[in-house]
Amino acid sequence: MKHDIVEKNVGLMAVLILVVISFGGLAEIVPLFFQKETTQPVEGLEPITALELEGRDVYIREGCYVCHSQQIRPFRAETERYGHYSVAGEFVYDHTFQWGSKRTGPDLARVGGRYSDDWHYAHLHNPRDVVPESIMPAYPWLNYASLDGDRTATKMERLQMLGVPYTDEEIAGAADTVRGKTEMDALVAYLQQLGTVLKDR
Repeated sequence: MKHDIVEKNVGLMAVLILVVISFGGLAEIVPLFFQKETTQPVEGLEPITALELEGRDVYIREGCYVCHSQQIRPFRAETERYGHYSVAGEFVYDHTFQWGSKRTGPDLARVGGRYSDDWHYAHLHNPRDVVPESIMPAYPWLNYASLDGDRTATKMERLQMLGVPYTDEEIAGAADTVRGKTEMDALVAYLQQLGTVLKDR
């Protein structure tokens, strides 16, 4: 029997398993590249501003994604707590995605507009001032770290190369937009825009 040849040859079996898995993976992934709902932005989606972009980089640098996901799954328990489930069209301008998988803290996919700016400033400065049982670390130094904007335009240019529709005017004015703001200002701005496109749908 031919299957005996495969069963007795570990190397051949490994190659054939790899081939089958590859075809199966391609059959699931390739069609997504041709579906509008996975490749086109949802109605009303705009690229994040220069200040929000700097805030996203603070979010990544401080490891916020380690404890907070940004992806609401289409389950009743999640949509009742966090809001509309996440859709691919919300993330077409995100490089890199901040979906995450760990929820030591709550999901942040729809946190934009849920709390006031003052609440976020107080919470980030010392989380226990507003949530006594919080185990989140405090980030008081963000209030004192100023942005100079020297690399903001370059970041936007790189994102423009990846398909994010920043205009040349937005890129040219990026440094002036963020200069003098604090990292806390930027992080709050980033958080306040999260999930607002689909929030009321």
